[in-house]
Amino acid sequence: MSSDKTELDLSGAKQNTGMWLVKLPKYLAQQWAKASGRGEVGKLRIAKNQGKTEVSFTLNEELASIQDIGGKPATFVTAPREHPFQLQNVGGQTLTVFTESLSGPSDEKLENRSTEKLAIEGIVVQRAECRPAANDHYMQMKRRQIEESSKPKRQSQQIEKAVTTNYKPVANHQNNIEYEKKKKEDGKRARADKQQVLDMLFSAFEKHQYYNIKDLVDITKQPVTYLKEILRDIGINNVKGPHKNTWELKPEYRHYQGEDK
Repeated sequence: MSSDKTELDLSGAKQNTGMWLVKLPKYLAQQWAKASGRGEVGKLRIAKNQGKTEVSFTLNEELASIQDIGGKPATFVTAPREHPFQLQNVGGQTLTVFTESLSGPSDEKLENRSTEKLAIEGIVVQRAECRPAANDHYMQMKRRQIEESSKPKRQSQQIEKAVTTNYKPVANHQNNIEYEKKKKEDGKRARADKQQVLDMLFSAFEKHQYYNIKDLVDITKQPVTYLKEILRDIGINNVKGPHKNTWELKPEYRHYQGEDK
């Protein structure tokens, strides 16, 4: 079982603190974040009109200016300042507001572990939705948002001169040229007499025990297919081990120094 404990502070429930749960527009929350530590963000007004409660929020004039990042050059649009509240009933639900915080270890013998602490701040007694007033500033802001969201992420651009710093296409790659050249050379190689090829192979294997097929082709000047047919009669193709992908003579054809020992 984990030694970390979660504590729940119920002092807020005893005070029976009533709280409001308000839904805000995204741009309004962003403007509030910019004003952190700089004083008030606006004014909240609660009034009675013919026995009906009316609530509205007025945004601070300094926060009403929103930078229009999409414009070139960058311009500013004015957000609506007046935001009437649309009040809603909580209904049969019980909504509670919690806060979460981390405190130090409760026991000095434990390692440096933080204890998670939850606290009940109050009960939600009113739900509301903060809506901007449909004025000219709001329509201008929404129009700019729609224009920016409808712009394609990628756009074609006409250039005046050729770009020389990027990769240039070529008619044929160097690897293909080398392959075609090697293919032509293999086709021109005429098959020598089998005994003559065997003599060249035995002479080569007297110098070294292991050869790859490429070296044997260079030594004998024979086509690869024809050379492999002869090698299968006298040699062994190593497919694993330290001499992988090399050929060596079969035991009955070996004549190395120290073989008698």
